[in-house]
Amino acid sequence: MSHDPHRITDLDTLLALYGEPAQPSIAKEVDYVHPHYRAFIEAAPFVVLATRGAGGLDASPRGDPAGFVTVADDRTLLLPDRRGNNRVDSLRNVLEDPQVGLLFMIPGVNETLRVNGRAEISVDPALLARFDMEGKLPRSVLRVHVESVYFQCARAIVRSNLWDPARHLARTALPSNGQILADVTAGEIDGVKYDIEQPARMRATLY
Repeated sequence: MSHDPHRITDLDTLLALYGEPAQPSIAKEVDYVHPHYRAFIEAAPFVVLATRGAGGLDASPRGDPAGFVTVADDRTLLLPDRRGNNRVDSLRNVLEDPQVGLLFMIPGVNETLRVNGRAEISVDPALLARFDMEGKLPRSVLRVHVESVYFQCARAIVRSNLWDPARHLARTALPSNGQILADVTAGEIDGVKYDIEQPARMRATLY
């Protein structure tokens, strides 16, 4: 831990620095999916799933056509777990600690939506069948019991110019996945081969 004399170590000092939150910042938080918040969830093609467990923290991106997270009722969300890399970091964490956080993002919309709750993993065949995509079912579905829902103001997205195409970076400006794998494994993985095969592999394993 840092020995920086300027490090804040107690809540009173922190609150004195930042002051009280504005009344709307508190009032916007509810313990159910309000119809307005439901509209955000149903318009979102992307969500970040945050979990924690004995192995540490995890923030995992999840995406599908808008509305892929289903609002089962005003206190329950259903999130299909699509094909991935089989690390199952998030699911391992849920088994150890059911507390989760969701951050919904909608391209072109500067506000985001935050949901906190407790999750459980289900492989109920009827539930899986609700999320058929291109003839493929998810491996499992997260049932999230909602405890807190609120919108996050637009400042972070506005400051980052996230949705401005003029600010978008070409993928070639960064190391390729193959380059990264080759370097971090000291050549154990053939990076050139990985990059060549990646587009076809992605198409074949998207679902």
